[in-house]
Amino acid sequence: MDHARDIDGNGWSGEGWPDNGSSVPDPRDPRANEAGNLIGYLRRGKESAPPTQQQKARRQVVTRMRGFGDRYDEWKLSVGEWFARIDLAPDLAENVGSRRWFRGLGTMIALGAAAFAFWPDFTPLEARASMPESPVIRDEMRRGIILPLALGADSGRSMGPSARVIPLKSAPERPQVELIATLAPGDSFPSMLRRAGLASGDISRVAALVGDAMPHTELKPGTQIDIVLGRRPAPGEPRPLDALSFRARFDLELEIARAGEGVAAPLALQRNFIRVDDTPLRVRGKVGQSLYRSMRAAGVPAGAVQEYLRALDNQIDMDREVRGSDEFDIILAYRRAATGERQAGQLLYAGIDRGGEAKTQLMRWGEDGQFYEASGVGEQRRGLVQPVPGPVSSRYGMRRHPILGYRRMHAGLDFRARHGTPIAAVTDGRVTSAGRAGGCGIAVRIDHGEGLSTRYCHMSRMAVSRGQRVERGQIIGYVGSTGLSTGPHLHYEMYRGGRSINPESVSFVSRAQLSGTELIDFRRRLIELKQVEVGAALADLEPLPSEVDEPEREIEKIDLARRMN
Repeated sequence: MDHARDIDGNGWSGEGWPDNGSSVPDPRDPRANEAGNLIGYLRRGKESAPPTQQQKARRQVVTRMRGFGDRYDEWKLSVGEWFARIDLAPDLAENVGSRRWFRGLGTMIALGAAAFAFWPDFTPLEARASMPESPVIRDEMRRGIILPLALGADSGRSMGPSARVIPLKSAPERPQVELIATLAPGDSFPSMLRRAGLASGDISRVAALVGDAMPHTELKPGTQIDIVLGRRPAPGEPRPLDALSFRARFDLELEIARAGEGVAAPLALQRNFIRVDDTPLRVRGKVGQSLYRSMRAAGVPAGAVQEYLRALDNQIDMDREVRGSDEFDIILAYRRAATGERQAGQLLYAGIDRGGEAKTQLMRWGEDGQFYEASGVGEQRRGLVQPVPGPVSSRYGMRRHPILGYRRMHAGLDFRARHGTPIAAVTDGRVTSAGRAGGCGIAVRIDHGEGLSTRYCHMSRMAVSRGQRVERGQIIGYVGSTGLSTGPHLHYEMYRGGRSINPESVSFVSRAQLSGTELIDFRRRLIELKQVEVGAALADLEPLPSEVDEPEREIEKIDLARRMN
C-alpha cells in the first residue's frame, strides 16, 4: 500500500500516467494498466472498510450533543413563553388582593431579601501596628490635640519635656493675667464674671458698682469686657481683680479699678462719657436700572434699603411710578462717637425726586413708627390680610346648616385650618368685644373705623382683650371648634354699618391723618430733616480742645524736676 501511495502521489496523474513533463506513454502499455487497476482497488477497499470503535464513539457523542442542543432550544423557547405569560413585577396599586398582586408582592419580598443577604459589611479594615512612641512624642501629641479654650491659643507644635528638662518644685506665676470675657445671650453679668475666675467678693462689688451706673438688663449680648487679674494672695485661691473696663453704651464707658495699692484697696467706678454726634445720614442718587443695587452701591445698609422699599411700596406702585431717571432720597438715624465708632439706626425719611422736585415724601412719626406724607396723611394699608393660611371651605350665602339641618344664611367665610393655627387681624383696628358669643363660641370683634368691623369665631383661645389696639397681621387668637361647629375651622364675618356683608367684596385702604399741633410739629421736623446735607454725617468728628493731648514742653519738664529735687 505504501508503494501504491508513492505511485499515486509522486508524479502520476489520475489515470496513472507520470506527470513529469515527459512524453505521454502509450495507454496500451500493460504496465500502466496494471498500476491504474491497483490504485482503483485500493480506493474501493478503503471506502468499503467497516468503521472502527473510536469512530463509532465519536459519532455517538456528536449525536448526543445535537440532541442536547435541540432539547435546550425547546426548553428555552418554553421558558420564554412562560415568562411572557406571567408578569413577575406588576403594579401593586392595581388589583389589590388578586393572584397577580400577590405574585408581585412575593417578587418584591424576594428582591428585598436578596438585597439584605448581599448587604456589604462595614467592618473597619485592620491597619498595621504603629511604631512604638516614646513618652516625649506622646506628650507632644497630647498637647497638640487638646488645645486651651482661651482666645488666641496656639495650635502649633508644643515641645514636651525630655530627659534634659529639670522639674521645679514651684514656679513663679505671672503677676497679672489679662483676659476678655463676652456676655452671652441669656447670660447674667455676675455669672459671666464668675466664669472669668473672679472671687465672690469681687463679683458682688463689681455687680453693685455697675448696677449703680446702669441696669444689668441694658447690657447687650456680645458686650466684651476687658479684665485684669492680679497675683494670688495664696496658692489655690482666686486671683483678685485689678481692673475691669467695657463699653456699656455707645456714649458711655465704665472702668473699675483699685483705689490704692494692694488687694485690700477698695474697687472704685469711673464713668467715661463719650461725645456722640446724632447728625442723620442722608444719601441721594439716581435710581438707574435697579433701585436696590443703586442704593447699595451708594453705601446704604441692606436693612435700610429693605425698610425704604417697604415704606414706598405701601404708598406708590414701585414698578410703574418709579423711573430710572428719578433720584432716591433716604435719611437714616446715625451716630458718630468721638472714639471713631459709628452706628446706623432706623429709617427716618424716604423720598423720590423727579426733575428736581419731590414726587414722594414719607417721614417716620409717632410712637408706632408709622410713615406719613408731607401733608400729614399716613401710609396706605392696601387690601386685607388673610386671617389664617388655609383654603375657604364655605362661602358667603344661603346653605344647609351642617348641625341644625335646615337652610339659612351663612353670613361669612369658613377657612379650613388645624386646631391651634394662629388667627391674624385683617387690618388695623380696636377690639370691641372678646369672649363667648353663643353659636360663634369664643369670638373676637374688631372695629376698623368708617363703619367697618370684622368678627372671628370658634376660637380655641384669645390673644387680645377688649379695648386693645391691634395692627394689621397681629395674632388675635387661635383656631378651635367652640360653639356650633363640626370641627376646627375659622368663621370670619365682616360688617358695614352693623349689617353683614360678603368679606370677599371688600378691599379697602386704611390711612391715618395728623391734625392740630401734631401736624405742626410733624412739618417742622420734616423741614429739619430736609436741611441735612448729603454725606455730612460721614465726616470725622473734630476733637474738642479738652480732648487733645498737647505735647509736654521742655520748660515744664525742667520745672517738674526742680520741684522734685
